[in-house]
Amino acid sequence: MVLNSVQVLIGLLLALMVAYIAYRVRTLSRSGAIAAAALGWLVFGFGGFEWAVLLLTFFISSSGLSRLRKRRKAKLEEKFSKSSTRDAGQVLANGGVAGFFVLLHIFFPAAFWPWLGFAGALAAANADTWATELGVLSRKAPVSMVTWKRVERGTSGGITVLGTLSAALGAGLIGVLAVLCWPTQISNPMAAMSWLPVVGLILAGLLGSLVDSFLGATVQAMFVCPKCKKETERYPLHLCGTKTNFLRGWRWLDNDWVNGLCTLVGGLVIVLSIL
Repeated sequence: MVLNSVQVLIGLLLALMVAYIAYRVRTLSRSGAIAAAALGWLVFGFGGFEWAVLLLTFFISSSGLSRLRKRRKAKLEEKFSKSSTRDAGQVLANGGVAGFFVLLHIFFPAAFWPWLGFAGALAAANADTWATELGVLSRKAPVSMVTWKRVERGTSGGITVLGTLSAALGAGLIGVLAVLCWPTQISNPMAAMSWLPVVGLILAGLLGSLVDSFLGATVQAMFVCPKCKKETERYPLHLCGTKTNFLRGWRWLDNDWVNGLCTLVGGLVIVLSIL
């Protein structure tokens, strides 16, 4: 692939600008802004405008939803490992796989599967984020994916009807944009059936988010606050300042790893289904 030096430079400037704005409005931490600038440069500069549209759609929509009913969600922060201000780990967990597909596009510029893999990874990230941010607003308490018993709101591995429908909508948004913004330099063998990749991306995104929930309910590292007697993803300290104790799961498998696996599933599922 012949790289366009002007596009690479413009991509760097745009990435820095978006990351700086996000840092100023506290959507990203300092480390998150640095990671987002690097990821944005890769997507903007080496992918192009169409690739940037999908990334920005995920970032803007997920950031916006994280602020929806923020006071109500504040009660659940003790459950989650991190706040709505994303750090480098969260940025890479949600966008690292998508960035890898951009790198593959550099080496296979005419192939359509890196584009769909990129979209699938972001569809899964968007589905998982929408499910989390909107699912906690459900009037009914979630059920565990393993026991199917009611659990507290915000419990890792808990799902609701509202959350599942939100996941489908989040993935569907990326799917529709992936078809509408299909890069002109990449052939589209499904142009006559434009609905097909949309459906595929919705299913890939949903599967990725469900895998995320399943891992959260089974092997993700979970801790307990001895003072509050609350199960949490937070380590080493709970919101109350008390050191949390290991409860279950694999110690190394934190929420960032789970999110990364979620996007990997989304990207691989759509690619393997069309090859």
